[in-house]
Amino acid sequence: MKKRKIDHYSGIGGQAVLEGVMMRNKDMYAVAVRKPDGDIAVEIDEFHGVAYGSKLLNIPFIRGVFVFIDSLLLGIKVLTYSSSFYEELPQKPSKFDEELDKVSSGHEDSVLMILTTVASFVLAIALFMVLPYALSELVIGRYIRNASLTAIIEGVLRILIFIIYILIISGMKDIKRLFRYHGAEHKCINCIEKGKPLTTENVKKSSRLHKRCGSSFILFVMFVSIVVFFFIRVESVVFKVLLRILLIPVISGISYEIIRIAGRSNFILIRIISAPGFWLQRLTTKEPNDAMIEVAIKSVEAVFDWKQFLMDSFGYDVEGNGEWTDNEALSKKPSKREATRELYERKREETKELTKEMKIRERSRKRDEYDD
Repeated sequence: MKKRKIDHYSGIGGQAVLEGVMMRNKDMYAVAVRKPDGDIAVEIDEFHGVAYGSKLLNIPFIRGVFVFIDSLLLGIKVLTYSSSFYEELPQKPSKFDEELDKVSSGHEDSVLMILTTVASFVLAIALFMVLPYALSELVIGRYIRNASLTAIIEGVLRILIFIIYILIISGMKDIKRLFRYHGAEHKCINCIEKGKPLTTENVKKSSRLHKRCGSSFILFVMFVSIVVFFFIRVESVVFKVLLRILLIPVISGISYEIIRIAGRSNFILIRIISAPGFWLQRLTTKEPNDAMIEVAIKSVEAVFDWKQFLMDSFGYDVEGNGEWTDNEALSKKPSKREATRELYERKREETKELTKEMKIRERSRKRDEYDD
Protein backbone atom coordinates (compact mmCIF):
# COMPACT_ATOMS: atom_id res chain seq x y z
CA MET A 1 0.00 0.00 0.00
CA LYS A 2 1.37 3.40 -0.89
CA LYS A 3 2.41 5.69 1.95
CA ARG A 4 0.42 8.85 2.51
CA LYS A 5 2.24 12.14 2.35
CA ILE A 6 0.03 14.14 4.71
CA ASP A 7 1.36 15.18 8.12
CA HIS A 8 0.06 13.67 11.35
CA TYR A 9 0.32 15.74 14.52
CA SER A 10 2.61 13.97 17.00
CA GLY A 11 2.20 16.34 19.96
CA ILE A 12 5.92 16.53 20.68
CA GLY A 13 8.02 19.68 20.63
CA GLY A 14 11.54 20.60 21.49
CA GLN A 15 14.35 23.06 21.82
CA ALA A 16 18.02 23.18 20.95
CA VAL A 17 20.42 23.45 23.88
CA LEU A 18 24.19 23.67 24.17
CA GLU A 19 25.50 20.66 22.20
CA GLY A 20 22.16 18.91 22.45
CA VAL A 21 18.40 18.78 22.05
CA MET A 22 15.48 18.79 24.47
CA MET A 23 12.27 17.01 23.48
CA ARG A 24 9.00 17.30 25.40
CA ASN A 25 6.00 14.98 25.23
CA LYS A 26 3.14 16.13 27.49
CA ASP A 27 4.52 16.23 31.05
CA MET A 28 7.73 14.36 30.24
CA TYR A 29 10.86 15.84 28.73
CA ALA A 30 14.31 14.55 27.86
CA VAL A 31 17.58 16.38 27.29
CA ALA A 32 20.28 14.67 25.24
CA VAL A 33 23.71 16.32 25.30
CA ARG A 34 26.94 15.39 23.55
CA LYS A 35 29.52 15.51 26.33
CA PRO A 36 33.12 16.69 25.79
CA ASP A 37 34.31 13.04 25.79
CA GLY A 38 31.94 12.22 22.91
CA ASP A 39 29.36 10.22 24.86
CA ILE A 40 25.68 11.22 24.91
CA ALA A 41 24.11 12.03 28.27
CA VAL A 42 20.32 11.73 28.45
CA GLU A 43 18.24 13.07 31.32
CA ILE A 44 14.52 12.31 31.59
CA ASP A 45 12.26 14.20 33.97
CA GLU A 46 8.76 15.58 34.47
CA PHE A 47 7.82 19.21 34.12
CA HIS A 48 4.62 20.66 35.53
CA GLY A 49 3.92 24.23 34.53
CA VAL A 50 2.77 27.14 36.67
CA ALA A 51 -0.90 26.33 35.97
CA TYR A 52 -0.60 22.54 36.09
CA GLY A 53 -3.98 20.88 36.56
CA SER A 54 -5.85 24.16 36.22
CA LYS A 55 -8.88 24.56 33.95
CA LEU A 56 -7.24 27.75 32.67
CA LEU A 57 -5.18 25.57 30.34
CA ASN A 58 -8.38 24.68 28.47
CA ILE A 59 -9.44 28.27 27.83
CA PRO A 60 -8.40 29.64 24.41
CA PHE A 61 -6.26 32.79 24.46
CA ILE A 62 -5.64 32.30 28.20
CA ARG A 63 -3.72 29.03 27.96
CA GLY A 64 -1.18 30.59 25.60
CA VAL A 65 0.07 32.87 28.37
CA PHE A 66 0.91 29.92 30.61
CA VAL A 67 2.40 27.91 27.75
CA PHE A 68 4.69 30.86 27.00
CA ILE A 69 5.79 31.12 30.65
CA ASP A 70 6.32 27.36 30.94
CA SER A 71 8.40 27.28 27.74
CA LEU A 72 10.57 30.08 29.10
CA LEU A 73 11.10 28.37 32.48
CA LEU A 74 11.80 24.94 31.00
CA GLY A 75 14.06 26.48 28.36
CA ILE A 76 16.24 28.16 30.98
CA LYS A 77 16.34 24.94 33.02
CA VAL A 78 17.50 22.68 30.18
CA LEU A 79 20.01 25.27 28.92
CA THR A 80 21.51 25.39 32.42
CA TYR A 81 21.71 21.58 32.47
CA SER A 82 23.42 21.36 29.06
CA SER A 83 25.91 24.12 29.89
CA SER A 84 26.92 22.28 33.08
CA PHE A 85 28.85 19.77 30.95
CA TYR A 86 30.99 22.56 29.54
CA GLU A 87 31.72 24.63 32.63
CA GLU A 88 35.30 25.53 33.36
CA LEU A 89 37.23 23.98 36.24
CA PRO A 90 35.73 24.72 39.66
CA GLN A 91 36.93 27.99 41.15
CA LYS A 92 36.78 29.43 44.64
CA PRO A 93 33.28 30.87 45.23
CA SER A 94 33.13 34.66 45.06
CA LYS A 95 31.62 36.82 47.80
CA PHE A 96 28.53 37.22 45.65
CA ASP A 97 28.15 33.42 45.41
CA GLU A 98 28.54 33.06 49.16
CA GLU A 99 25.99 35.79 49.94
CA LEU A 100 23.55 34.38 47.38
CA ASP A 101 23.89 30.92 48.89
CA LYS A 102 23.08 32.35 52.35
CA VAL A 103 20.06 34.32 51.12
CA SER A 104 18.69 31.40 49.09
CA SER A 105 19.23 28.86 51.91
CA GLY A 106 21.19 26.55 49.63
CA HIS A 107 18.91 26.99 46.57
CA GLU A 108 21.42 29.05 44.64
CA ASP A 109 20.74 27.36 41.28
CA SER A 110 17.00 27.99 41.48
CA VAL A 111 17.47 31.63 42.43
CA LEU A 112 19.98 32.14 39.61
CA MET A 113 17.55 30.59 37.15
CA ILE A 114 14.80 32.97 38.27
CA LEU A 115 17.13 35.98 38.08
CA THR A 116 18.31 34.93 34.62
CA THR A 117 14.71 34.52 33.43
CA VAL A 118 13.71 37.93 34.76
CA ALA A 119 16.80 39.61 33.29
CA SER A 120 16.20 37.98 29.89
CA PHE A 121 12.55 39.05 29.94
CA VAL A 122 13.44 42.66 30.83
CA LEU A 123 16.08 42.78 28.09
CA ALA A 124 13.63 41.40 25.53
CA ILE A 125 11.02 44.00 26.48
CA ALA A 126 13.56 46.81 26.25
CA LEU A 127 14.95 45.65 22.92
CA PHE A 128 11.81 44.53 21.09
CA MET A 129 9.07 46.65 22.70
CA VAL A 130 10.44 49.88 24.12
CA LEU A 131 13.17 50.55 21.52
CA PRO A 132 10.89 50.24 18.43
CA TYR A 133 8.35 52.52 20.13
CA ALA A 134 11.01 55.08 20.99
CA LEU A 135 12.35 55.12 17.44
CA SER A 136 8.92 55.38 15.82
CA GLU A 137 7.34 57.83 18.25
CA LEU A 138 10.19 60.06 19.37
CA VAL A 139 12.25 60.09 16.15
CA ILE A 140 10.06 59.27 13.15
CA GLY A 141 6.97 60.70 14.88
CA ARG A 142 8.44 64.16 14.56
CA TYR A 143 7.98 64.01 10.81
CA ILE A 144 4.86 61.79 10.57
CA ARG A 145 1.77 62.95 12.43
CA ASN A 146 -0.48 60.05 11.40
CA ALA A 147 -0.87 57.80 14.49
CA SER A 148 -1.97 54.75 12.47
CA LEU A 149 1.03 54.98 10.13
CA THR A 150 3.36 55.46 13.08
CA ALA A 151 1.99 52.28 14.70
CA ILE A 152 2.67 50.32 11.51
CA ILE A 153 6.20 51.74 11.29
CA GLU A 154 6.77 50.72 14.91
CA GLY A 155 5.78 47.15 14.08
CA VAL A 156 8.06 47.04 11.03
CA LEU A 157 10.95 48.40 13.12
CA ARG A 158 10.30 45.71 15.74
CA ILE A 159 10.58 42.98 13.11
CA LEU A 160 13.71 44.55 11.58
CA ILE A 161 15.41 44.84 14.98
CA PHE A 162 14.64 41.19 15.68
CA ILE A 163 16.02 40.04 12.31
CA ILE A 164 19.17 42.16 12.77
CA TYR A 165 19.57 40.64 16.24
CA ILE A 166 19.33 37.12 14.77
CA LEU A 167 21.84 37.97 12.04
CA ILE A 168 24.31 39.35 14.59
CA ILE A 169 24.19 36.41 17.00
CA SER A 170 24.23 33.86 14.16
CA GLY A 171 27.83 34.88 13.50
CA MET A 172 28.88 33.49 16.90
CA LYS A 173 30.43 30.01 16.85
CA ASP A 174 28.30 28.58 19.69
CA ILE A 175 25.10 30.02 18.21
CA LYS A 176 25.89 28.49 14.82
CA ARG A 177 26.09 25.06 16.46
CA LEU A 178 22.92 25.80 18.45
CA PHE A 179 21.10 26.55 15.19
CA ARG A 180 22.34 23.25 13.72
CA TYR A 181 20.92 21.35 16.70
CA HIS A 182 17.73 23.37 16.20
CA GLY A 183 17.65 22.01 12.64
CA ALA A 184 18.16 18.46 13.95
CA GLU A 185 15.22 18.88 16.32
CA HIS A 186 12.90 20.00 13.50
CA LYS A 187 14.10 17.28 11.14
CA CYS A 188 13.33 14.54 13.67
CA ILE A 189 9.80 15.80 14.27
CA ASN A 190 9.16 16.25 10.54
CA CYS A 191 10.51 12.77 9.87
CA ILE A 192 8.03 10.95 12.10
CA GLU A 193 5.11 13.28 11.28
CA LYS A 194 5.65 12.44 7.61
CA GLY A 195 5.40 8.74 8.46
CA LYS A 196 9.06 7.79 8.10
CA PRO A 197 11.05 5.60 10.52
CA LEU A 198 13.34 7.67 12.73
CA THR A 199 16.71 6.79 11.22
CA THR A 200 19.68 9.05 10.48
CA GLU A 201 19.17 8.77 6.73
CA ASN A 202 15.45 9.60 6.91
CA VAL A 203 16.09 12.52 9.25
CA LYS A 204 18.75 13.93 6.90
CA LYS A 205 16.20 13.95 4.05
CA SER A 206 13.52 15.69 6.15
CA SER A 207 12.91 19.43 6.20
CA ARG A 208 14.50 21.60 8.88
CA LEU A 209 11.48 23.95 8.80
CA HIS A 210 8.46 23.31 11.00
CA LYS A 211 5.18 25.17 11.52
CA ARG A 212 5.22 24.88 15.33
CA CYS A 213 8.67 26.42 15.73
CA GLY A 214 9.31 28.99 18.46
CA SER A 215 10.84 31.31 15.86
CA SER A 216 7.52 31.34 14.02
CA PHE A 217 5.74 32.00 17.31
CA ILE A 218 7.89 35.08 17.99
CA LEU A 219 7.17 36.37 14.49
CA PHE A 220 3.43 35.84 15.07
CA VAL A 221 3.81 37.83 18.30
CA MET A 222 5.29 40.72 16.36
CA PHE A 223 2.62 40.66 13.66
CA VAL A 224 -0.16 40.47 16.24
CA SER A 225 1.42 43.33 18.19
CA ILE A 226 1.12 45.54 15.10
CA VAL A 227 -2.64 44.92 15.02
CA VAL A 228 -3.12 45.32 18.78
CA PHE A 229 -1.00 48.45 19.15
CA PHE A 230 -2.70 49.94 16.09
CA PHE A 231 -5.81 50.48 18.20
CA ILE A 232 -4.05 52.02 21.22
CA ARG A 233 -4.96 55.69 21.43
CA VAL A 234 -3.51 57.31 24.55
CA GLU A 235 -1.55 60.55 24.69
CA SER A 236 0.77 59.84 27.61
CA VAL A 237 4.13 58.35 26.63
CA VAL A 238 4.31 56.53 29.98
CA PHE A 239 0.89 54.93 29.46
CA LYS A 240 1.81 53.89 25.91
CA VAL A 241 4.95 52.09 27.11
CA LEU A 242 3.08 50.59 30.07
CA LEU A 243 0.29 49.28 27.84
CA ARG A 244 2.82 47.68 25.51
CA ILE A 245 4.20 45.73 28.46
CA LEU A 246 0.83 44.86 29.99
CA LEU A 247 -0.55 43.64 26.66
CA ILE A 248 2.26 41.11 26.16
CA PRO A 249 0.16 38.29 27.74
CA VAL A 250 -2.77 39.16 25.44
CA ILE A 251 -0.53 39.16 22.37
CA SER A 252 1.17 35.89 23.33
CA GLY A 253 -2.24 34.29 23.97
CA ILE A 254 -3.50 35.25 20.50
CA SER A 255 -0.22 34.18 18.86
CA TYR A 256 -0.34 30.79 20.59
CA GLU A 257 -3.80 30.06 19.18
CA ILE A 258 -2.60 30.95 15.67
CA ILE A 259 0.46 28.72 15.80
CA ARG A 260 -1.59 25.96 17.44
CA ILE A 261 -3.95 25.97 14.46
CA ALA A 262 -1.02 26.23 12.04
CA GLY A 263 0.56 23.11 13.55
CA ARG A 264 -2.56 21.04 12.89
CA SER A 265 -3.78 22.32 9.53
CA ASN A 266 -2.66 22.39 5.89
CA PHE A 267 -5.35 24.85 4.82
CA ILE A 268 -4.12 27.29 2.17
CA LEU A 269 -4.66 30.37 4.39
CA ILE A 270 -2.67 28.73 7.20
CA ARG A 271 0.18 27.97 4.78
CA ILE A 272 0.21 31.61 3.69
CA ILE A 273 0.42 33.06 7.20
CA SER A 274 3.03 30.42 8.14
CA ALA A 275 5.32 31.39 5.24
CA PRO A 276 7.08 34.31 7.01
CA GLY A 277 7.88 31.99 9.90
CA PHE A 278 9.49 29.54 7.48
CA TRP A 279 11.58 32.37 6.02
CA LEU A 280 12.78 33.28 9.51
CA GLN A 281 13.60 29.64 10.28
CA ARG A 282 16.09 29.68 7.42
CA LEU A 283 18.11 31.95 9.72
CA THR A 284 17.47 30.18 13.04
CA THR A 285 17.98 26.60 11.78
CA LYS A 286 20.93 25.11 9.94
CA GLU A 287 21.68 21.67 8.51
CA PRO A 288 23.01 19.30 11.22
CA ASN A 289 25.65 16.61 10.81
CA ASP A 290 25.12 12.91 11.59
CA ALA A 291 26.43 13.26 15.16
CA MET A 292 23.92 16.04 15.91
CA ILE A 293 21.09 14.00 14.41
CA GLU A 294 22.09 11.07 16.62
CA VAL A 295 21.73 13.27 19.71
CA ALA A 296 18.29 14.50 18.58
CA ILE A 297 17.10 10.93 17.94
CA LYS A 298 18.21 9.91 21.44
CA SER A 299 16.16 12.75 22.89
CA VAL A 300 13.03 11.79 20.91
CA GLU A 301 13.27 8.10 21.78
CA ALA A 302 13.62 8.88 25.49
CA VAL A 303 10.08 10.33 25.73
CA PHE A 304 8.22 9.27 22.58
CA ASP A 305 7.38 5.87 21.11
CA TRP A 306 7.70 6.80 17.45
CA LYS A 307 7.29 3.20 16.28
CA GLN A 308 3.86 2.97 17.88
CA PHE A 309 3.03 6.40 16.48
CA LEU A 310 3.81 5.24 12.93
CA MET A 311 1.67 2.16 13.46
CA ASP A 312 -1.28 4.11 14.89
CA SER A 313 -1.14 7.05 12.48
CA PHE A 314 0.18 5.52 9.25
CA GLY A 315 -0.24 1.76 9.65
CA TYR A 316 3.51 1.32 9.23
CA ASP A 317 4.88 -1.80 10.91
CA VAL A 318 8.47 -0.95 11.89
CA GLU A 319 8.94 -4.09 13.98
CA GLY A 320 7.74 -6.33 11.17
CA ASN A 321 8.67 -6.15 7.52
CA GLY A 322 8.43 -2.37 7.24
CA GLU A 323 5.38 -2.56 4.95
CA TRP A 324 2.09 -0.73 5.19
CA THR A 325 -0.45 -2.91 6.97
CA ASP A 326 -4.14 -3.40 6.30
CA ASN A 327 -5.09 -1.76 9.60
CA GLU A 328 -4.56 1.64 7.94
CA ALA A 329 -7.35 0.88 5.50
CA LEU A 330 -9.55 -0.38 8.31
CA SER A 331 -8.88 2.32 10.89
CA LYS A 332 -8.19 5.41 8.77
CA LYS A 333 -10.84 7.05 6.67
CA PRO A 334 -9.33 8.60 3.55
CA SER A 335 -9.48 12.35 3.20
CA LYS A 336 -12.09 13.93 0.94
CA ARG A 337 -9.45 14.68 -1.69
CA GLU A 338 -8.12 11.11 -1.60
CA ALA A 339 -11.62 9.66 -1.77
CA THR A 340 -12.43 11.84 -4.79
CA ARG A 341 -9.20 10.83 -6.49
CA GLU A 342 -9.87 7.13 -5.87
CA LEU A 343 -13.42 7.48 -7.22
CA TYR A 344 -12.13 9.28 -10.30
CA GLU A 345 -9.51 6.58 -10.96
CA ARG A 346 -12.10 3.83 -10.54
CA LYS A 347 -14.55 5.54 -12.90
CA ARG A 348 -11.80 6.11 -15.44
CA GLU A 349 -10.85 2.43 -15.38
CA GLU A 350 -14.51 1.44 -15.73
CA THR A 351 -14.86 3.81 -18.70
CA LYS A 352 -11.79 2.31 -20.33
CA GLU A 353 -13.16 -1.19 -19.93
CA LEU A 354 -16.58 -0.14 -21.27
CA THR A 355 -15.02 1.62 -24.26
CA LYS A 356 -12.87 -1.38 -24.97
CA GLU A 357 -15.89 -3.67 -24.82
CA MET A 358 -17.89 -1.38 -27.11
CA LYS A 359 -15.08 -1.34 -29.67
CA ILE A 360 -14.93 -5.12 -29.64
CA ARG A 361 -18.69 -5.31 -30.16
CA GLU A 362 -18.51 -2.75 -32.97
CA ARG A 363 -15.75 -4.67 -34.75
CA SER A 364 -17.72 -7.89 -34.30
CA ARG A 365 -20.86 -6.26 -35.74
CA LYS A 366 -18.99 -4.94 -38.79
CA ARG A 367 -17.39 -8.33 -39.32
CA ASP A 368 -20.84 -9.96 -39.26
CA GLU A 369 -22.16 -7.39 -41.79
CA TYR A 370 -19.20 -8.06 -44.08
CA ASP A 371 -19.76 -11.81 -43.88
CA ASP A 372 -23.41 -11.31 -44.80
